[in-house]
Amino acid sequence: MSAFVRTATAADDPALAALWRRCFVAPHLSDLHALDPERHRHTFVAENPEGDGIDAVVVYVPRLIRDAAGTPQRVGGIGSVATRPEARGKGLIRLLLAAAERTMTAERCAWSLLFTGTPGVYRSSGWQEFGSTYTEGALAAPAGPGAFPVRAATPRDAVEVAALHHAYNAGRPLSSLRAPEDWAVRVPAWYGPVERSLVAVDPASGALTGWIVAQYAGDRVEVREFAGADACLGALFAAVGARGRAAGLTRARVRVPGGPGVTAALPALLADARQVTEHTGMARPLHATAASVRATVTAPGAVHWYGDSF
Repeated sequence: MSAFVRTATAADDPALAALWRRCFVAPHLSDLHALDPERHRHTFVAENPEGDGIDAVVVYVPRLIRDAAGTPQRVGGIGSVATRPEARGKGLIRLLLAAAERTMTAERCAWSLLFTGTPGVYRSSGWQEFGSTYTEGALAAPAGPGAFPVRAATPRDAVEVAALHHAYNAGRPLSSLRAPEDWAVRVPAWYGPVERSLVAVDPASGALTGWIVAQYAGDRVEVREFAGADACLGALFAAVGARGRAAGLTRARVRVPGGPGVTAALPALLADARQVTEHTGMARPLHATAASVRATVTAPGAVHWYGDSF
């Protein structure tokens, strides 16, 4: 007997939470799931044919994401994909993706977006990889104090940080429009407590001029997001490097779109910068044309920040 594919109900919430706990070290997934008021209609499950639980789940997360021209479009994010180990290899995710695609199309999503380390699971369902680049290298030697004082962010900085983010990404392809609930739940879920990020301060006015998020992974510090004026980026990079060295790290990775300001600031963090291309992003046209979707994901400066993950 084959699995029964259906949309979720509120009664499934404990089983979904248990499945995500089993498959991921990500206790925040249930909180992210709760952000969508239509989450049960957007959650597709494969019920075990023996009637003893849920074998697999795919969640469609509606988001507003800017296209190549900077115009927000409704996009169907795919996330929280999980299968019980005992049920893998049966094509359940393919069935759930087909159900999600029908709903995304009916709800007028222009296209669909996901990020994965296993692209083969999604190619046969119509998603195609696209490339993105990051810069990495050894941590640079300590630098002297810059023109912009840098300190840990605090909850009092929230309004200014959100304004910096909005201005920096106002026309940026592939960036998501963040709602207040994203700042309250999604961003902390992926980036951690606010004081883990840093802000640069204008020495004359005291206003924030930049915000940066860096996390630790193995032997490296990874810059996940930046917003603000290029002039303060060198000071922020230097502060990230200082934190990394204090934590015993030796390398760094920067996931910030390139540009003259970024290039000029990189020596404050990296001693031997080199660019690497990866293909973890995947897109599937729905109502948009394949050409327009490709133009968005490959546009200069295009970035989907880690803090907007589904």
